[in-house]
Amino acid sequence: MKKILALAFCSASLSMYAQDHGLEKDIAAVESKVIEWRRDMHQNPELSNREFKTAEKIAAHLKSLGIEVQTGVAHTGVVGLLKGDHPGKVVALRADIDALPVTERNDLPFKSEVTSEYLGEEVGVMHACGHDTHIAIMMGTAEVLANNKDKIHGTIKFIFQPAEEGAPPGEEGGAALMVKEGVLENPKVDAIYGLHIGSYLPVGHIAYKPGGALAAAQRFVVKIKGKQSHGSQPWGGIDPIFVASKIVDGYQSIISRELELTKEAAVITVGKISGGVRNNIIPESAELIGTIRTLDYDMQKQVNDRMIEMAETIAKAYRAEATVEIAKGVPITYNDTDLTAASLPSLQEVAGAENVHLIKAITGAEDFSFYQEKVPGFFYILGGKDPNAGPDEHFPHHTPDFKIDDSGLQLGVKAMTEIALDYLDRSK
Repeated sequence: MKKILALAFCSASLSMYAQDHGLEKDIAAVESKVIEWRRDMHQNPELSNREFKTAEKIAAHLKSLGIEVQTGVAHTGVVGLLKGDHPGKVVALRADIDALPVTERNDLPFKSEVTSEYLGEEVGVMHACGHDTHIAIMMGTAEVLANNKDKIHGTIKFIFQPAEEGAPPGEEGGAALMVKEGVLENPKVDAIYGLHIGSYLPVGHIAYKPGGALAAAQRFVVKIKGKQSHGSQPWGGIDPIFVASKIVDGYQSIISRELELTKEAAVITVGKISGGVRNNIIPESAELIGTIRTLDYDMQKQVNDRMIEMAETIAKAYRAEATVEIAKGVPITYNDTDLTAASLPSLQEVAGAENVHLIKAITGAEDFSFYQEKVPGFFYILGGKDPNAGPDEHFPHHTPDFKIDDSGLQLGVKAMTEIALDYLDRSK
């Protein structure tokens, strides 16, 4: 709550397009199903590009609603098409469906006990980022809307996307592959919406930001070549581990001394350092692997250029060599400003204006941004923290203790349902 509510609140008035579509009974009726689906998905998670059983359950549900279904999109993705009783535009709603290689520590009756293989190692598998809630919310939204086709002026495309956390090495996946395979075409999507559950934001609250909302994410690898020597005779070699430590230190100076951080935030994190085989050998090589987060493309270029220059220069100063590889990565999650402004009254209608908060940008990343590169999109945060918990009683995403309160799922269904119908109503 501290991260969200200390920031500015938005109290814009409701517009004529935030309508009461009379769906309260339908949404209330589906809540128990949504919770059941969420718990089932949580107990049976699957890693990126391996969401086979998850996809089967989603497809079976959509088909039972009479929704036109396409499977096998971007490996394991499912797309549902619901045509309303009235003509109009096409709006897409997206949910991500993959889990993470994390071993759950929560003591829940639906705790994940699943294990799988990831990068050649046996790992626990857990929905440690809340994608199980996204799936369940979307399944509930689909059921409510399918039962109210007479209120739909256009078409709704449900996108259940695999591999948001990133495809395994050597594979394509995620939103980029779905776009490549034409998910935004046939029929052509006019706008797209997505949400993410937040373990830090209390149930009943929604957070949003126009423009750059989440950061671009790039993976980098720095390979350092030195000269092997006995650990007792460092003068006989060139120590790549020492050089690696200097590069790590230098990279932080890019953030703290070279970037105009009052403009936007930026992060360089080295998440892995490897090199050497035993205590008394200076190895021939070392490697750094990490992530770059930026919210401005000019700053991204500055960071990329300086990282390459700095690694090469530092290595040369110590008679080593360094090469830097920086992936294009995930773009900035950019909320179309017009779409955001037009959609805000819908969120205020379902949550209450006092519970919808304007926040600062988040340095987390989302591949929802690939859709936003093609069509106007709006991505917002849904509260998932136990409302009775203290201000610091939450666990970060991607951790073994990550937990979401099921009582927040109904607002997710309300928000997605109304935001889609309101968009189509505005476009009549």
